[in-house]
Amino acid sequence: MNTKKTILICFIFFVITVITSVAAVILYVKFYPIESKIVTENINRTEVIESAISDSIEQVFDSVVTVKSFYNGKQYGTGSGFVYKVEGDKGYILTNNHVIDYANSVTVLLQNGEEVEASILGKDEYSDLAVLSIAKDKVLKVATLGDSDKIYLGETVFTVGSPMGEEYSGSITKGIISAKERTVETESVVTKVIQTDAAINPGNSGGPLVSLSGEVIGITSMKLSDEQIEGMGFAIPINEAKMYASYLEKGESVSRPYLGVSLIDVNDAYKLYYYRLNVDRNITEGVVVAAIDSNSNAAKAGLQLGDVILKINNDKITSVSKLRYYLYQYKIGDEVEISINRAGKEKTIKVTLEGK
Repeated sequence: MNTKKTILICFIFFVITVITSVAAVILYVKFYPIESKIVTENINRTEVIESAISDSIEQVFDSVVTVKSFYNGKQYGTGSGFVYKVEGDKGYILTNNHVIDYANSVTVLLQNGEEVEASILGKDEYSDLAVLSIAKDKVLKVATLGDSDKIYLGETVFTVGSPMGEEYSGSITKGIISAKERTVETESVVTKVIQTDAAINPGNSGGPLVSLSGEVIGITSMKLSDEQIEGMGFAIPINEAKMYASYLEKGESVSRPYLGVSLIDVNDAYKLYYYRLNVDRNITEGVVVAAIDSNSNAAKAGLQLGDVILKINNDKITSVSKLRYYLYQYKIGDEVEISINRAGKEKTIKVTLEGK
């Protein structure tokens, strides 16, 4: 009897072992191919992206130049730029205004190592853009301009430029779009920019920010520089650059609305003291009218010396650069409401914007 029980138990154990092994094999066969497929798909996707970057670099690389700025024959700075069109006997190059701002002569170093003279056709401080030209027969390649309104967060992008000067010309960095419409305020202006974590260093200014399709979607312009900050670079959207370039390449000034006043930040105690202007201590935001053109529309509408501008229409004014930013959203001839504080009382005046 005991022998029969032992045999039965062994048989049951054998059956359980067989069933377990078969189940394990089925599960392995069922899931392992999926796992292999996922790994293979990830590898393939990476290969596709890397291949796309290589193709994109080839499309734009030879259009990029190193911009060398001179004042009275002495070089004082370098930056980057790129050929964005050819027309007539000229090749047209976009770069940053701050790259060539004080220059009275400019040369560009091409990717084949040739250095050629360039002419400054136009520049604009507020947009930080400038257009140069070189002889058409010196152009190696023309970059294709994209649409910066169609970029998306996380999109892979790369830069081409000359960080730290011509020694590192043609350097390429890769990153993603970190933000599409970031507002950055500097000492004198507020700018809408594309934020990227692609490395941007001194000398990259004016170079292209390029999409995987090989199209230029921005112009690298600045980065936040601090020991605690990494990977925060900014580029001017190419759609905005195209608009300004249409003026600058013809040597025309960019027309913007004009108030006809000089302004001081309400918290700039030194300048307020210098101009002998007193501001109510309860006012912590706004800009103070320090001087006014008596022939301007603002003066004719009733704006006075010492008025504190608080708003333009519904936009709160916190600094002189913010006032410029909001003002430049309007066109010459538009009427705006300016909210002010005068001697402790708030009032609103309407001003028709004029051109300078």
